[in-house]
Amino acid sequence: MTRTELSDAPPPSPEGSRTPGQQALSHGLKQRHLSMIALGGVIGAGLFVGSGAGIAAAGPSIVLAYAASGLLVMLVMRMLGEMSAANPASGSFSVHAERALGPWAGFTAGWIYWVLLCVAIATEATAAADIMTSWMPGTGSWMWVALFMAVFCLTNLVAVRNFGETEFWFAALKVFAITAFLLLGAFAIAGLLPGTEAPGTANLTGEGGFLPAGTNGLVVGLLASVFAYGGLETVTIAAAESEDPVNGVAKAVRTAMWRIAVFYVGSMLVIVTLIPWDDKSVVAGPYAAVLEHIGIPGAAQVMNGVVLVALLSAMNANIYGASRMAFSLIARGQGPRFLGRVSASGVPRPAVVASSVFGFVAVLLNFWWPETVFHWLLNTVGAATLVVWGFISVSQLVSRRRLEREAPEKLVVRMWAFPVLTWVAVLGILAVLALMLREGDTRTQLAFTACLTMVLIVIGLFRQRSLPREDGDHTGAAVGKGADRD
Repeated sequence: MTRTELSDAPPPSPEGSRTPGQQALSHGLKQRHLSMIALGGVIGAGLFVGSGAGIAAAGPSIVLAYAASGLLVMLVMRMLGEMSAANPASGSFSVHAERALGPWAGFTAGWIYWVLLCVAIATEATAAADIMTSWMPGTGSWMWVALFMAVFCLTNLVAVRNFGETEFWFAALKVFAITAFLLLGAFAIAGLLPGTEAPGTANLTGEGGFLPAGTNGLVVGLLASVFAYGGLETVTIAAAESEDPVNGVAKAVRTAMWRIAVFYVGSMLVIVTLIPWDDKSVVAGPYAAVLEHIGIPGAAQVMNGVVLVALLSAMNANIYGASRMAFSLIARGQGPRFLGRVSASGVPRPAVVASSVFGFVAVLLNFWWPETVFHWLLNTVGAATLVVWGFISVSQLVSRRRLEREAPEKLVVRMWAFPVLTWVAVLGILAVLALMLREGDTRTQLAFTACLTMVLIVIGLFRQRSLPREDGDHTGAAVGKGADRD
């Protein structure tokens, strides 16, 4: 088999390359787990933590920024859902990129996402530790980072059902909190809460108007909103370990539109309608500022609790997602094989530990630089999300044609208006990357991610070129026989 044929053919089951003592991943996630992961996954820490800076930069036009970036995310999720429903795999878009573009693409997309998640785990642990030190000033942030990392690493080591149950209740709390916020906000906007008056459009059109900082402010708000959506891909990774992967992915993707519209765009509209966008309390915490404005006692502490839950939920999900992505890459011969071993309960424990290592390194970073480590981590690989979305878009362009020709019955979820909206998504991703060059912090992210991506592409191409022409060779079999499939 030639290298071209190897990259074009649907890879066989990973069982073909399993080493002695290695088990398959379990299917311990129930449909209720997957549904709540999909629902709660859209309510990320970025929504609570990062939206204040976006509102301060864009003013009321932050609603447009979240709506525009939300449309882009909907398109990306629809494309990913189409491929994942057709071929569920624990490697998700990495497997789809390998099928569509070749081993180099799967290698690059998978490992850049793994790096992104590993850094995100450390960032979320640090942010959660900051909340704990604000409640307990005598404690050090490094102590809380160590505790959170130990708890969630152990949770993910035991069984996938532990992850599912933990994330189910975390997601339920987040959904309850954001729903309560939206209901209270809607009543306050209508003037139906005791002691409140309907604000009308005063905060939307006053204090500089709807676009107080012009298009520059809108651009900053757009970039902040794009990164708030990161992490939605986890549901397609989790689907591979669910009882019914195809239907699970299909349901999650089909409800993505209303979830994004209600939770993200809806909450931004509530915030900028009820309080002035330039209020200093907005930067510190827009959700707490709204609750205090409408007279909810202890609003700041309530929201700190919700943010803490969101951060811990994101940590839990990212350890899970990173370990499964690493396992998928290793199963396809694109990583050290000793990390691909699976326990009797169906958990890739070495991959879980490896994915948690940088989070434990963050314990030392918080000990040495407690004041600056969060900002440094936040600006490390933010642009990697856009690179992953780019791989998803290009992979879908290729794979859709192949599915229509070879297996049309697998198109349970279809991308809208293909290929027009796929190209719209590609252009949107390129536009956001170009806009990142305008800002200092995002330029740093872009430069780091560009270097990392190029290094991974070079390594991936070198590995692909080194594959033998015939399938009989051991090295070639590692890639062909080790890949995930449905």
